[in-house]
Amino acid sequence: MKHILATAVLIITVSTFAFGQCSDAEKKALEAFDLAWEAAGQRGDRAYLESTFADDFVALPAMTNKTQTIDNILRRAERNKANPQTADMVISDNYIISCTPTTATITHRLLVTVKNSAGKEETFYNRSVHVLEKRGGRWQAVTNANHEVSDYAVLDYMKRDWNNALIKRDTPWFERNYAADASEIDGKAGAISGRAAMIAKIKADKSAFESAELSETDVRIEGGTAIVTGVNRLKGRDEKNQSFDMRVRFTDTFVKRDGRWQIWATHGTRIP
Repeated sequence: MKHILATAVLIITVSTFAFGQCSDAEKKALEAFDLAWEAAGQRGDRAYLESTFADDFVALPAMTNKTQTIDNILRRAERNKANPQTADMVISDNYIISCTPTTATITHRLLVTVKNSAGKEETFYNRSVHVLEKRGGRWQAVTNANHEVSDYAVLDYMKRDWNNALIKRDTPWFERNYAADASEIDGKAGAISGRAAMIAKIKADKSAFESAELSETDVRIEGGTAIVTGVNRLKGRDEKNQSFDMRVRFTDTFVKRDGRWQIWATHGTRIP
């Protein structure tokens, strides 16, 4: 049944994408609509949610209607307010949006981080699909579906997030995602560094990455361990403001701990 649902959602998404004609401004507006919808759910704003969901809204796969869906969202908001130390943290990103003048499809990644009974954080990766219609001059949600993504997809996302963190100089991303016993082998000197030295190196690096593009990516998983190999093309300027354009063949090892994948070891060799 899950496979049938996923196929149906994929068909809806692809068909809308194929025939949709969205400008960049319209896509930004729809992304803002989705984020405002999520924010309203987190603060428990029933009035906003009432205007966002169409009267004939249906949520898949549970087939809940508008009233049931809003009640479920408000219960989650009340739970989070009552227990702020264990409140869910929700992040929506990696948007793909298509639309016509009267219909729109929004898909995005949904990261939900919760604290388990031991007080440790667990992150769950989902993919959401929302179908909207413009009614009375405003967008309303008519159906949506969420599904968990596979470990293979999670690791692929993490490699892309890794590149984005390099470009944005997002040091906290590495602090969150390097395992406590992470290590790195220098591609030139062959020296090995631990987590603290890896993070210090990132902070001290004066390079400015303009783009990072993955290719030849291969993901292998055995139990709670995974190896990701591929080629990363990096463009930017070094600490001397000299431009660079290089390709690095990498081998990254990930370990699954506390319900989430973490970077365990990394090694890259520059391709001449």
